[in-house]
Amino acid sequence: MKVSIALTFTALATRAGAEAPKSAASSPQADKTASTPQAHAFTPPAESAMPSDEFGKSVKLGEQIFTHTKEFAGKYVGNTLNCASCHLDAGRKADSSPMWGAYVSYPAYRSKNGHVNTLAERMQGCFRYSMNGKAPPLGDPVLVALETYAFWLAKGAPVGEKVQGRGYPKLATPAQHPDFQRGAQIYAQHCAVCHGPDGQGQSSGGKTVFPPLWGAHSFNWGAGMHEIQNAAGFIKANMPLGLGGTLTDQQAWDVATFMDSHERPQDPRYSGSVEATRTKYHDSPNSMYGKTVNGHVLGSP
Repeated sequence: MKVSIALTFTALATRAGAEAPKSAASSPQADKTASTPQAHAFTPPAESAMPSDEFGKSVKLGEQIFTHTKEFAGKYVGNTLNCASCHLDAGRKADSSPMWGAYVSYPAYRSKNGHVNTLAERMQGCFRYSMNGKAPPLGDPVLVALETYAFWLAKGAPVGEKVQGRGYPKLATPAQHPDFQRGAQIYAQHCAVCHGPDGQGQSSGGKTVFPPLWGAHSFNWGAGMHEIQNAAGFIKANMPLGLGGTLTDQQAWDVATFMDSHERPQDPRYSGSVEATRTKYHDSPNSMYGKTVNGHVLGSP
């Protein structure tokens, strides 16, 4: 049950000249529809189309790193997750922050670190936060292979334009304030069968099958998935696995709140004070870092 963001643009119809009867085609609603940027549909190439030359070997390595991250990039990984834990179907699935959507969206400014990021730098952050590890240096074969894989998946996608399924869906604010206890009930009913009643996931033969959602082997407090709105969008579109869209928006917000209200590895930007770290990096109603749940201050040593 693991969540980027589809932006909605609203165009304003303008009025000019004297009042005159408007046909349906020239109505404000029609004008708004006509001037709203439309997202492009995109389907990544089939795996069977992966090239077998030297370039293709790098593409294949990127796919292997993506699906078996600990095995192929272990020195940069500090937990039991794979890239594909949050980017489903080996980074192909729409509304699951697919890699083809990421490739055509960078370079881009990120408020998280206050400057324009390349795709390689963005992936460095994934290793540091989501994988609770350390960033591979720029030019490292791991980053080169991952970027090559993303490039190949994005073949034919429009660059720098709105693409359907990029990132995670952005859900509207729920009617009721997200609730831990309601989320616990939803988790027990819909999520525990795969991720376990204790949220620690399942493994087979030493390899993660269903990822842990909190605790020492999950993503840390700096990862984007710790923010409730990101987790809610991912859950709504993709969970339970194979049954995405079956939970209501309210249920997605509630269970995301439950998931993100558990302890996990420390934010690597921790300054020695939970309060100061929250003020600098987590000053958002969608971050549980530094908040008290069941008598425990989340993020405290």
